[in-house]
Amino acid sequence: MPDPDAVETPDDQQTDPSVADRARHVLSENGTGMLQDLLFAVVWVGVASALYNVAFPTAPQWVLYMFMVAGIPAYFGFFISLEIAKEQSDR
Repeated sequence: MPDPDAVETPDDQQTDPSVADRARHVLSENGTGMLQDLLFAVVWVGVASALYNVAFPTAPQWVLYMFMVAGIPAYFGFFISLEIAKEQSDR
């Protein structure tokens, strides 16, 4: 049952931001970080796929999955070491 005290806003005066507005807001705050994450993922998957297809063509499928899972600690290790290097260069 609708609440009789609730005030409805017309469709042209919605208070919720649109999907495009929310996307712009998220990208303006996290744009470079999201781009770095995407670039790392694309490079990692490319290298892992190339290794699996070229260097280990007779390996079982789970080897590819292990290469992909190894990207998780590699990601954090890379960006943590990058932050440490930035801090040391600022000194």
